[in-house]
Amino acid sequence: MILSAEKISKNYSERTLFNEISFSIHEGERVGLIGANSTGKTTLLRILAQIEPYDAGNIIYSNDIKIEYLPQNPDFIDGTTVLEQIFKGNSPVMKLMREYEDAQERIRENPNDEECAKKLIELTQRMDSLDAWSIEFEAKSILTKLGVTDFRADVSKLSGGQRKRIAIASALITPADLLILDEPTNHIDHDAAEWLENYLNKRKGALLMVTHDRYLLDRAVNRMIELEGGKLYSYQANYSNYLELKAHREELVEASQRKRQNLIRRELEWIKRGAKARSTKQKARIDRFEKLTEQQETIENTDIEMKISFSRLGKKIIEVENVNKAFPCGEIIKNFSYTMLREDRIGIVGPNGIGKSTLLKILAGSVEPDKGEVSIGETVKIGYFSQENSHMEKSDLRVIEYLQEKAELITTDDGSLSASQMLERFLFPQSLQWTLVSKLSGGEKRRLHLLEVLISAPNVLMLDEPTNDLDIQTLTVLEEYLEDFPGAVIVVSHDRYFLDKVVDDIFSFEGDGVIKRYSGNYSDYYKLVKKRQDHQESSDHKQTRNKSDERNEISKNRSLKFTFKEQREFEQIDDLIEKLEDDVMIVEKQMIDSSSDFVKLEQLVTEKEQLDQRLEQAMSRWTYLNELAEKIEKSKQA
Repeated sequence: MILSAEKISKNYSERTLFNEISFSIHEGERVGLIGANSTGKTTLLRILAQIEPYDAGNIIYSNDIKIEYLPQNPDFIDGTTVLEQIFKGNSPVMKLMREYEDAQERIRENPNDEECAKKLIELTQRMDSLDAWSIEFEAKSILTKLGVTDFRADVSKLSGGQRKRIAIASALITPADLLILDEPTNHIDHDAAEWLENYLNKRKGALLMVTHDRYLLDRAVNRMIELEGGKLYSYQANYSNYLELKAHREELVEASQRKRQNLIRRELEWIKRGAKARSTKQKARIDRFEKLTEQQETIENTDIEMKISFSRLGKKIIEVENVNKAFPCGEIIKNFSYTMLREDRIGIVGPNGIGKSTLLKILAGSVEPDKGEVSIGETVKIGYFSQENSHMEKSDLRVIEYLQEKAELITTDDGSLSASQMLERFLFPQSLQWTLVSKLSGGEKRRLHLLEVLISAPNVLMLDEPTNDLDIQTLTVLEEYLEDFPGAVIVVSHDRYFLDKVVDDIFSFEGDGVIKRYSGNYSDYYKLVKKRQDHQESSDHKQTRNKSDERNEISKNRSLKFTFKEQREFEQIDDLIEKLEDDVMIVEKQMIDSSSDFVKLEQLVTEKEQLDQRLEQAMSRWTYLNELAEKIEKSKQA
């Protein structure tokens, strides 16, 4: 056993994060810690890493245990190089590595310095004796695999993604019995996340991590622990199996709750009949009733409600023609053209710093292209969920004031709600609504920013890294919301699971400003790219298939079967059209009956226009789905 935590409690002011939780971590265990934002996940990691104190309980560590902790937002010392940051540890080997790198740098600057040359020889001998060369090799190898190749670059001048990779490399090369990682995949691209997943699977030693990357949880952990309502639940499973086990646990709890409620009703009826507490048996029944009514619910509702209205969207969405964009570092977008459709679900992928966010801003109209045109339809209302929350960091407003500046009343599927009521639906209770925005946690700021975007009733959503700092529960609800969203969605994300659930097309930055479109979700795209890479490795002199060949191949594969979503839509489309036609007839009859009531008539005209538009869209989908069904049937007969 590496550590054992017994009845650990932690409070912030009047708020209890967790109360008397107990668990242990054994050698070789790979543990994923999940829970809603602000339940105390990061605090628990910091406690176990011996960085933050706890209020009550006891933690027993094995003798001479070595723990390495990667914080969510690592600290960097300005002016230090990548390698100096990598070798920041206080162990004898890490100190020696720093001395050796410093001596190497001095000898480069002054090759004739004899004293420095002697020092370098001495350090080299010490490196031999401590077998430090393997650590240096591993550090440079990991950095290279993570896409960092300039080992002497000043860390203060690097991007957030590059700095995060350096911090990951530093944590991975430091010898540790327990590696603790807090959101390791934030701000790293798909290739780096894929490499990290493979590395963690091969690594020896225990692992404890918080991450919203559900593929990482599915493939790299063998145990899940969840913080919920101040309690901790443990599941000997990866993420997929955890979902099944949790559903079973909650069913048992709900059954127990129903049984408790039935007992309360029976005891209440007995008491109402005027039973007198004279006998020991009668007193015991009254005591039992009081205990039953004092028991608290064991399942808390932590689901966000995203039932917010949308704005009407016309036929023209966004048209992009021959767009080019360059920066001093080079051309990032070259001759890009695309006509966005109403039901588009597009994911933008590519290495960090290649221009994904810039493309999204060009589509939104907030950044001008160097050449080409971007034309946005008159009815388009863009909801832009930005990657950064810098506008919140210095806000002197409280949460309720911040939202009231955007809207006092918010229209939802259930009617109008006040800003305070809407905040409660997004898990901001009254006690939190008067907190300064700048004092919220990273996840709470992201959730508030998401609410800020959605209450504007957008009909085109542009999401830039939406999964950063959002918990899995919020992501799941957001994914369901996007599935039913009636407008276009375009998203930049490194989250492979999120892209697989949300998008139907991929825009891939291929380098040199080239953006290529692939049909399918992220896994479809990845399989094709992997197949192409394997082909290139086995036959370096063969030409890569051209763009049209790739599209034809994907289209052929995709056309042989319905997606799950298309199959469900195909089964329901006839009923939907019939209902819409009936609704149109009803409104037309109401218009005739209300011909003298101009206010009512105007409302009915607007309602009929909306129904006609929905009917037109449904008929268009009916045509597409039936044509696709015919192709599928023919392919089966071929």
